[in-house]
Amino acid sequence: MSDSTAAPSAGHISGYGSRPYRTYVLLALTFIYTLNFIDRTLITVVAQPLMNELNLSDGQFGFLYGPPFAIFYALMGIPLAMWADRANRVMVITICVVVWSLMTAFCGFASSFIWLIIFRIGVAIGEAGGTPPANSIITDYYPTKSRANAIGIYSMGVTLGAVLAQVFGGMILGITGPEFGSWLDSIGLGGLFSFLDWSQISGWRIAFVIVGAPGVLIGLILWLTVKEPPRGYSEVPGSDTNAKTGLMEGFKEISKKPTFWWGAMGAAFVAFVGYGIQGFQAPFLQRVYDISASEAALKYGAPLSLAAAAGTFLGGFISEKLETKYHSVVAWLPAVNLSLAIPLYVAAFYFAPSIEVAFMLWIGAAILHYSYLGSQYSIATAIASPRSRATSVAILLLLVSLIGNGIGPVFVGVLSDQLMASQIAAAGLTERIAEFSPAICAGAGDSLDADSAAYCAAYSDGLKLSMAVVATLFSIAAFCFFMAGKTFKKDRWSSTTAA
Repeated sequence: MSDSTAAPSAGHISGYGSRPYRTYVLLALTFIYTLNFIDRTLITVVAQPLMNELNLSDGQFGFLYGPPFAIFYALMGIPLAMWADRANRVMVITICVVVWSLMTAFCGFASSFIWLIIFRIGVAIGEAGGTPPANSIITDYYPTKSRANAIGIYSMGVTLGAVLAQVFGGMILGITGPEFGSWLDSIGLGGLFSFLDWSQISGWRIAFVIVGAPGVLIGLILWLTVKEPPRGYSEVPGSDTNAKTGLMEGFKEISKKPTFWWGAMGAAFVAFVGYGIQGFQAPFLQRVYDISASEAALKYGAPLSLAAAAGTFLGGFISEKLETKYHSVVAWLPAVNLSLAIPLYVAAFYFAPSIEVAFMLWIGAAILHYSYLGSQYSIATAIASPRSRATSVAILLLLVSLIGNGIGPVFVGVLSDQLMASQIAAAGLTERIAEFSPAICAGAGDSLDADSAAYCAAYSDGLKLSMAVVATLFSIAAFCFFMAGKTFKKDRWSSTTAA
């Protein structure tokens, strides 16, 4: 599908296409973004079984979840965004969906820790090209007055993806290899996998394959049903919206606007905390409250993700309602909500007397926490001209990826390992730490000897304190969003003030 060359003067009022079709496009892109985060997040749902099988420390899992994905996501984000600023954006998204879906499925076939890292890198490369062109398309389909809510709905893909990852992952984790093999036999497909010994196939491997494979078909449907809009269609008439921009030109444009940098650093520090918490959410529930991986995902993980989705929607909805009166609400609302989330998270992770109390505190914190998601994209697109928006979002995501996903999980994991080691040293058991395997704590209950019980208690307590400590860093993000709010009105792009 090709770009149109002319945009009606009423586009800035009506948006592109009919309202039903515009809604379909938004929902289609939101679904793709949801798929993005299902595939990205699934590894956190299966974290503890994976750690047990591969004998990984918290620091090692934090590395697996963080730097390899984050670095390649960041490295590929800008060139793919530049491609999207010049090419058919729907085509770019389609190709990227197919790549990340195949790589997710391949994670289930990983024969070693190294291969798992390689396939995670493949997921990162594919996902890097999805979000910048999608945001750019939305700004062309929707007029300025409706963008905050539209982008807020699109941003729900993050938390909806987390919900579905919990649901699918939790359900599949409850299936054993032999059970899955028998099911394939019952539908006549067992012969295709006769070379496999299903008794040796773990549930987390099956989850990767089942969740990843359908994305190839979904990407093709997007290509066949979504029309590429003219660039700048929904901008005020008379602005130069169809010209393409290079990386340096786009960077030069946003580099002069402190709002972008304060907003980007605020988003990066929220991601630092958020990815750290998300990466170890399932292990926390399983270690501290001795529940199964499936129960942690279905009974607690999925509702927590729904709460986060509700927070994302409410953040966009409230911002749109207040925007006409408070022009900088998109920046200061996250500052307020993140500050309120800190004590709730700390209490949930470290002081809650039961899983029920922790869960309620966690629900409230998640709603407040994720209300920022639409804001990070709204700020990045509001301060950039139409021709630079995909590049603006790509630079934002580079910072979010490197600081948030790249460092956050490793920070939580390494801190957890250090706090565990300190507790073990205090108990006088340091000499046996090399013998410790996380698998001994899985559902062991009261059957452990004294030394093993001490190790498992330290394994739990180290993670509890680590997650409570990292939650306090929301204070840095809140300050950054507050500073972004002070210059947002001045830096906001419009056709009448553009140079």
